[in-house]
Amino acid sequence: MKSILITFDQAYYERIITLLEKSNCRGFTSWLEVQGRGSHNGEPHYGSHAWPSLASAIITVVDDSRVDTVLNALHEMDLATPKLGLRAFVWNVERTI
Repeated sequence: MKSILITFDQAYYERIITLLEKSNCRGFTSWLEVQGRGSHNGEPHYGSHAWPSLASAIITVVDDSRVDTVLNALHEMDLATPKLGLRAFVWNVERTI
């Protein structure tokens, strides 16, 4: 099992939920309003007067076989609209209850 943490501009939310559903990734936890700034490019997401946009985050735990499908689709979204900001991070899941 792997966990995928996805951080993204709020504009992506519905598309990412649809992607997870189509990829049979049923369970997830989301944070609708998070703040941050990417390490490469893109605009900060601070929810302030100067930087009004906010980001969201989703974490999901999936079978290893689904990771590449999800990451490839996310990468395509990011390439299509790079200024919005979208990142994904994968970790091994050692144990669940």
